[in-house]
Amino acid sequence: MTRADITLHTERLLLRRPDARDADAATRFFVSDRAKLINDYTEAQAWRAFAAEIGHWEIMGFGMFAVCQRSDPDTALGLVGPWFPPDWPETEIGWMMFQGSEGKGFAHEAAEASLRFAFDTLGWAQAVSYIDPANARSIALAERLGAVRDDACARPEPHDLVYRHDPALWRSTVPAMETTA
Repeated sequence: MTRADITLHTERLLLRRPDARDADAATRFFVSDRAKLINDYTEAQAWRAFAAEIGHWEIMGFGMFAVCQRSDPDTALGLVGPWFPPDWPETEIGWMMFQGSEGKGFAHEAAEASLRFAFDTLGWAQAVSYIDPANARSIALAERLGAVRDDACARPEPHDLVYRHDPALWRSTVPAMETTA
């Protein structure tokens, strides 16, 4: 099994590699008002941003997972997981939930599985989450995951907040998740 073939399973969710079936949902998210905290994309730029998600998997062998309910593996609810493009100062666990899927605990459940995957399978020594200061929901999620704000480190965007995840929380206190090829 290659890293690119890994699928994570949680109680309610399946986290799989994103692909073409997710393009419409991701593009709609990237052009939405909610995504303006990330960037103010045109539809063409949004499509390219999603293509970068797929390309990250191809180049790095891992990336953000398409988050789906186990009962519907073809419908992405969002993108959550490890992210480390060449210009990022540190390895990141990121999340973006599509319209209608927020507020149900899906991002938290997927981020927990992604943190375990990053520390246990990818062997990361550390992980952060870069968050726009206006994104109160993402800040609350990072804090719920046990991340602590770290104002002393580098960030991809000068205005971003950085929340540092403690690897000990994810290596020793949370049971391993099922992975399949």
